Amino acid sequence: MPRPQKSRRICCYPDYWSFAPDQDKANDTIVMSLDEFETIRLIDYQSKTQEQCAAEMNVARTTVTAIYDTARRKLAQALVEGRRIVISGGNYTLDNTISEEITQKGSTIMRIAVTYENGQIFQHFGRTEQFKLYDVADGKIINEQIVGTDGAGHGALAGFLKNAQVDVLICGGIGGGAQMAMQEAGIALYGGNIGSADEAVAAFLAQTLTQNSNPTCDHHSHEHGEGHSCGNHGCGTHSCGNH
Repeated sequence: MPRPQKSRRICCYPDYWSFAPDQDKANDTIVMSLDEFETIRLIDYQSKTQEQCAAEMNVARTTVTAIYDTARRKLAQALVEGRRIVISGGNYTLDNTISEEITQKGSTIMRIAVTYENGQIFQHFGRTEQFKLYDVADGKIINEQIVGTDGAGHGALAGFLKNAQVDVLICGGIGGGAQMAMQEAGIALYGGNIGSADEAVAAFLAQTLTQNSNPTCDHHSHEHGEGHSCGNHGCGTHSCGNH
């Protein structure tokens, strides 16, 4: 019986989840797993050795070599054959370091996170500096806490929320990449909301909060601007463990 494959540790979710030469002319789609993407990020983008990459991903160097070779072949196919790349899935675990200020919750507790500023829903997900977390049992809020994000960008924020055991995110504008990250993290998204954070949670619990199908932030310079990439927040010169 083959030995179970060891999960590969990745720093955080990417900011961008698909690439194509032309959305209307891409010949086919290639799926690159998140652990394959991580080897490209560490070795080609951050210029780390395969040994350093293996240490960060908590696997053997030979495993990294195999993953990296597969990832490079997929990139070559996409470039030469004009194929679309979609990043999705894989055998991975997120870096699970999380602030000690965030309390752990039991399996029967629902945790709701709201982008937060001065009692209101903060409108630009990628720039949010705080979340307000609400723990819910039997339809009632049993605990609330406000936690800081340490300036993490939207790719790192998705991992932050997953590691914080969040089940539902309520926010204002949120870009397409961050929406993909929420989907990958298994977090239900209620975007495009404004007003009081507490009132939005109350509406969610009353099942009257609308689940906006296209909550994209109109202010793209805020959501996708310089300084909010995975390479700069949590996965670059700073440790992802800080987020």
